[in-house]
Amino acid sequence: MKALVLDFDGVIADSAPEAFVLALRTHCALAPGSRLREVLARLDVRRPDADPLYASFLELMPLGNRAEDYGVALEAIEAGARLPDQERYDDFKAAQDAARLRAFHERFYEMRAEWARADRAGWLALLAPYPGFVEVLHRRAGEVELAIATAKDARSVRELLAHYGVDRLFATGRVLDKETGTSKRAHLEHLRRELGVAFEEITFLEDKVNHLESVAPLGVRCALAKWGYNGPREHARARELGFLVCGLDDVEARLFGDRATLPA
Repeated sequence: MKALVLDFDGVIADSAPEAFVLALRTHCALAPGSRLREVLARLDVRRPDADPLYASFLELMPLGNRAEDYGVALEAIEAGARLPDQERYDDFKAAQDAARLRAFHERFYEMRAEWARADRAGWLALLAPYPGFVEVLHRRAGEVELAIATAKDARSVRELLAHYGVDRLFATGRVLDKETGTSKRAHLEHLRRELGVAFEEITFLEDKVNHLESVAPLGVRCALAKWGYNGPREHARARELGFLVCGLDDVEARLFGDRATLPA
């Protein structure tokens, strides 16, 4: 392995609480008559994961890819639609109004920027790093080239990396967001050219199986971060496809082949 490419949300940052708050605000701004306004009114922004709706939102997160998918998840929840797998989720999303999805995507990012400016401390409080993983990055940074492939905007990612104390581990040009490409495949193709390495020398650590499936034909080594936004459904699918499935307790050993770091 010469390059370790990481997704950001669900791998480095536990961003689901922030996404839930922003998704609710965006949804209700675009649909003033929504019944979810009641949820938003009662929500404790300091502990959004304590709300009963949070678990339903989290269950649908692995099936989406972009900010607009948070809107799809809330539409499904409000409609009482049961979406147990990727196929039914994709069908439900395809039936949504494309203009509204674009509006949701744009408004979501606008509201994130507004929140970060107006209440930086409150915003950062909902974006904690996963315990132990930033320490792995510090230990291994000198062994491989580190990069991030994310749908999040690079400015927010850099701000959070600095907050976590790991910004210096990622060289200039190694945080790839939607400006580089709309897919993780485009991100990895860009990095291969930039680094001059073979796809087989790249490991991609991601918390969504559908992203891993899209890049696997390139020849990269695929690893699922099971501490992120996934569950038994995704773990089984990843193993079926021959991907590594890593927990926080064994990710270092599985990625770097160091038996000494395997859990007892």
